[in-house]
Amino acid sequence: LVLGYGAGALVGADAISSAPGGENAAAPMLAQALGGPVLLGIIAAIAFATILAVVAGLTITASASFAHDIYANVIKKGEVDSKESEVRVARITAVVIGALAIVGGILAREQNVAFLVALAFAVAASANLPTIVYSLFWRRFNTRGALFSIYGGLIVTITLIVFSPAVSGKVKVDPETGEEVSASMLPLGVDFSWFPLENPGLVSIPVSFFLGWLGTMLSKEHDSEKFAEMEVRALTGAGAEKATQH
Repeated sequence: LVLGYGAGALVGADAISSAPGGENAAAPMLAQALGGPVLLGIIAAIAFATILAVVAGLTITASASFAHDIYANVIKKGEVDSKESEVRVARITAVVIGALAIVGGILAREQNVAFLVALAFAVAASANLPTIVYSLFWRRFNTRGALFSIYGGLIVTITLIVFSPAVSGKVKVDPETGEEVSASMLPLGVDFSWFPLENPGLVSIPVSFFLGWLGTMLSKEHDSEKFAEMEVRALTGAGAEKATQH
């Protein structure tokens, strides 16, 4: 927020809009205006290192989780032939995730990076926040409520994003040519959006809370002792598993 206002005041909104990358160029242009090429180089290096760290961390986490949790424990039911097969699945998963990320990046190349981060936060909040809050503060919360909240919130959020102006139907005027261009992920002329908000969090998070409550009320599962044990573990760390030797 501070960088945005600073860039608007020192660089100018018109200069930022006409620059390659549009709004995403605000921080580099502000660095150029304040410190010249030296500060611009530092900001660019920090951004590049951050991108590499985040991409590497997410890729490793996703591939390891799929190989260990889905492949080894769900598909193979804990009977993996060898560690080499699990590593092979993790490598294949990393390649697939990388390819999907590249395709998604190409589709979202005109989007504001801060807006895309907000979308990711909306997905995470809708899928995880209600379950965390209910688990900590609602004694009756159970497995069905958690499943309803996690999967329901995830499905609702992704559905609303797909049918929002962030994906199709949003139009802006190119400052250089004066022509209308697409401000969505899909090209101009493609419009199947019916949800008016670009970020679904305002709707999806309350819906996820409701689904967690609904799933809990529809289930007869209730264990006060388990809740008390989990509450103590969450607040104190007592009873948590110790590190294992690999």
